[in-house]
This record gives sequence, C-alpha cells and structure tokens, in this order.
Amino acid sequence: QAPLVESGGGWVQPGGSLRLSCSVSGSTLDDSDYYAIGWFRQAPGKGRERVSCINSSDGSGVYADSVKGRFTISRDVAKRIVYLQMNSLKPEDTAVYYCATPTIIVQAKCVTGPSPSWGQGTQVTVSS
Repeated sequence: QAPLVESGGGWVQPGGSLRLSCSVSGSTLDDSDYYAIGWFRQAPGKGRERVSCINSSDGSGVYADSVKGRFTISRDVAKRIVYLQMNSLKPEDTAVYYCATPTIIVQAKCVTGPSPSWGQGTQVTVSS
C-alpha cells in the first residue's frame, strides 16, 4: 500500500460534484505528515498544478485561484483522511488528482517539500 491513497474520482458532467479522499490509513506517516497534506493535479501534457492544502496551524484551507469558491479541503482526524470537495466542476478541472506530503504554505501557496510522498492519483473527468 502506498503511503497515500487517493480515491473518489470519476466522470461527472459540468456543474457536478465529486469528493476526493486522501487516506493515510495503513501507512507509517507521522502526524506531521498527515497534517501537511496537499492536493495537486496534472492534466495530459501539462505540469503538476497545485490545487489546495491545509494550514495545519488552524485547519483552514489554501486554494489555487482557479478553484477558489468551488473546492473545499477538510480532514477527518479520527479516520486520517483528507478530503477535497469539488463543486461546480468544469471541463478544465479534468486531470489526475494527487495528494502529497509534506506540503507547506509559502506566501499563500501550497508547496511540497524536497522529497514528498505522493499517492498514485485518481482520475477526474468533467465532460458532457
């Protein structure tokens, strides 16, 4: 089992919703790793794009401009799961979504550490 495992992807029509999960259950990650999880995505032919991460100090979310107001990051501490609720999905949201740790916040942007752990990704397809 990978240190991080994403799930919840699939196909939806524009305007639809999905909730992605990043699970650390069964991993050996420390609390610091769990609290420093971020979401990223990669579309075909493009580089990996930051999406969202949690400010571990207060649990608030940091979001890329492209998803602000539509996506919400949250966590279930007991289950060791970080969620990404995606609403009002657009075709341009189509990508493979990954979670990673550690992810820190630098000037309101989510940035991975030098040797991050990545999940295998989950495909999100938004089309008619």
